[in-house]
Amino acid sequence: MLGMRGIGSHAQLVRLGVVLAAGLSTAACFHPLYGDQPISANETMSDKFHSIEIADIPAGKGTRDARLAVALRNALLSEFIGNGSSPVAPTYRLDVKVNSALQTVIVDVQTGLADTEVQTVNTTFTLTEIATNKIVLNDNAFARASYQSPSAEQRFARERARRDAEDRAVEVVAQNIRNRLASYFVAGT
Repeated sequence: MLGMRGIGSHAQLVRLGVVLAAGLSTAACFHPLYGDQPISANETMSDKFHSIEIADIPAGKGTRDARLAVALRNALLSEFIGNGSSPVAPTYRLDVKVNSALQTVIVDVQTGLADTEVQTVNTTFTLTEIATNKIVLNDNAFARASYQSPSAEQRFARERARRDAEDRAVEVVAQNIRNRLASYFVAGT
């Protein structure tokens, strides 16, 4: 019995050694997408993000989408130059269009009022090379955020819950746009 137990633990050590060796040999292949690793001869992802001019996002004055447009532009600025450094002369322009929608998912059968709602933020965006005025990327991003609707008597709480859901969705959309642009800058597609 003792001899069998020793053989099993030796085999486990060999397997562990193989796994560690494989992990160490591939560790140099991975690096953070948004880090300061060079993506070309003398540019990093941070440099690319700093070279993007984010145009004002159009929306009707006084509308819910106008608030979302400002929040999204601020979130994108934070994603691209959030470390406080000043942007460089832009080589790209990012144009974004935003719209939102509210969907009632669950309705209370006793009151007929919405119990759970989903706030959707949809965007389309284009990345244009400023020197040539050529659109190099045209895509869309969206996010959904759900929230529990307070009772009808708590209208301010309900509005605050909706606004919080919009803000969460805007942050996700900004991250999705950043990820898509990073993919374009690294892979060219």
